[in-house]
Amino acid sequence: MKRYQVALLAAALSVSLVAGACGRSGSEGANGGNTPSTNAADAKCKGATLESTEIGVSATEITVEVSADTGSSLAPGLFQGNVDAMNGYAKYVNANGGIGCRQLKVIAWDSKLSPEESKNGIINACQNALAMVGGNALFNPDVTVLGNCVDKAGQATGLPDFVALANDINEQCAPNSWVIQAVAETCPSDGKPPTGPRDLKAFVGFLKYLQSQQSDLKGIFLVPGDLPTTVQSATYQIEANKKIGINIVDSFKTSGSLQQAGFTPFVQALKDNSGNYVYNGSNDANMIKMRKESAAQGYSGVKVWACSLACYTEKFKAEGATVDNTYVWTQFLPFEEASENTSLKAYIDSVGKPDSFGMQAWQAGMLFKETIDNIVAADGPNGITRASVIKTMKTITDFTAGGTMGPKSAKGFSDCMVVLQIKGGQFTRATGKAGEFTCEPQNVITISNFDPAAEAAKVR
Repeated sequence: MKRYQVALLAAALSVSLVAGACGRSGSEGANGGNTPSTNAADAKCKGATLESTEIGVSATEITVEVSADTGSSLAPGLFQGNVDAMNGYAKYVNANGGIGCRQLKVIAWDSKLSPEESKNGIINACQNALAMVGGNALFNPDVTVLGNCVDKAGQATGLPDFVALANDINEQCAPNSWVIQAVAETCPSDGKPPTGPRDLKAFVGFLKYLQSQQSDLKGIFLVPGDLPTTVQSATYQIEANKKIGINIVDSFKTSGSLQQAGFTPFVQALKDNSGNYVYNGSNDANMIKMRKESAAQGYSGVKVWACSLACYTEKFKAEGATVDNTYVWTQFLPFEEASENTSLKAYIDSVGKPDSFGMQAWQAGMLFKETIDNIVAADGPNGITRASVIKTMKTITDFTAGGTMGPKSAKGFSDCMVVLQIKGGQFTRATGKAGEFTCEPQNVITISNFDPAAEAAKVR
């Protein structure tokens, strides 16, 4: 089996083939540590006379905006972890030499699960920040300002977007976005979102692992149903289950406001079909309610409870026996392994309470810093403009955020994973060793000739 091993002291990514296995070791220096570009940038800071070179770049500060859904009544505090991570990252960076010979300043925008507020957040960033960094706005259909934002010189240069998670296809495919989370779409070069039947990528490594634990999986898929974008993104995940031989007998929309009694029909569907499998594509609260209602209805037939990284939370773990044996998967190193990686430890030490989505925001911050370091190393600290950021960010490939994630490009899809399972109130590794990812090209498949919008209309 191929594995990407993360080592603290490795100097760079290396690839070797040994007895049919591929080992790749990431380093702290690979993305965000003392790389040649970081050292060169630091050297350029000495004796430099700093100028205000761009909106969001003064002689003393670089301002970025994090836009995240934090204030919606549907899910209060949903992505507060993104905001906390960026504030923590600013403190960490400023305590360790700053960025671009300046201090990093973060402003936050609450996108409120609202398309209007998501757009307003982009407008606000255009007016006040060099770039958007670490954001997570699920409903973001109008991203035209990312492309036509006017810079300090009055040119429609655009706005860089180092996004943690872009669920909306419009933001995923925006030319100026670099997405930490996977991009399922094959985005056209003009940045326009694809429509109609098309090919999409889906991660099935986790599903194949579940099949290795229970070969005859049959059950239901819980779809995050509050937004059209989240319903659509769930459809090709459902199709991926089916494509590798998992029998999805039904799928149901769930809501952040759905009470436990609302899960009764879902349990009944399991009973009617002797289901042994539940995949929760929604949040941790819904998985908790699903498990509680299954217990209340006396149904014990489920052998495999599975959830996305949305269940990798302290809140979920705190439910104890209620959620025991639930599987989750991530594409970053588990928080429990902070001793294995200094970038991961820096995140946890800086924010106190780690958060899955916050981790991705921290990685976006590291990507932004690498971009700025590269600019300063090449053109000096007064070479930082939106145009130079957009140009430079697109050259960064095989990004690993200091070895905390598998190598990825701007619109790419990493084939690396870590599978965890709750046992006795703790998240424990189910695959690989501490500090290590399991990575296989076969972990990612293509769903061909598939129309998410059409399929979303069929989900009840």
